[in-house]
Amino acid sequence: MDSNNKNSPMFLVFPPEVTSPEQQTTLTASAYNAQNRVQKVLIRKLKVLGTTQILCGIMNFSFGVVFLFTLVNPYPRFPFIFISGYPFWGSALFINSGAFLIALKRKTTDYMIKMSQVMNLLSALGATAGIILLIFGFLLDGEFICGYSPDASQCAAITTLFIGILAMLMIFSITELFISLFSSTLWYTRE
Repeated sequence: MDSNNKNSPMFLVFPPEVTSPEQQTTLTASAYNAQNRVQKVLIRKLKVLGTTQILCGIMNFSFGVVFLFTLVNPYPRFPFIFISGYPFWGSALFINSGAFLIALKRKTTDYMIKMSQVMNLLSALGATAGIILLIFGFLLDGEFICGYSPDASQCAAITTLFIGILAMLMIFSITELFISLFSSTLWYTRE
């Protein structure tokens, strides 16, 4: 057989004792729930969306770890975003929702669809809370580092690093919010 022909029809021939003359053979057809082309393409791309969510989670966690190593004396307190713990619990939500999307692509069952919806809604709520916390972080800690450092050159470099980390956390949180809202509503439109 030609291995390149993937869609060749197969006919099964049954012996006469399998079907009896008393049985009425009727052909029935069931309508397939038609999906639009955009939705079909998006369902195929669940792995990409899940991988993007996992990468956003890893980057959030990495920036939280960077906060640990940038906090040295004479700074009297941790930044607000670090006290809230958002880089750590937010990244756990993002990684879990991405893992559920990848698992959903591999095995699509009703239970996996519901669990993926729940995780993506939780991830969207976490991203929304993170965006609000990051806005508070910008407002509360904008001049936090320069206010306590006697050395102006050190102050400018650390403030730039601090504001850059907050900006990157904001970008990843907004990206995660859009991906999680999109992937959770994708299944509602399918049903």
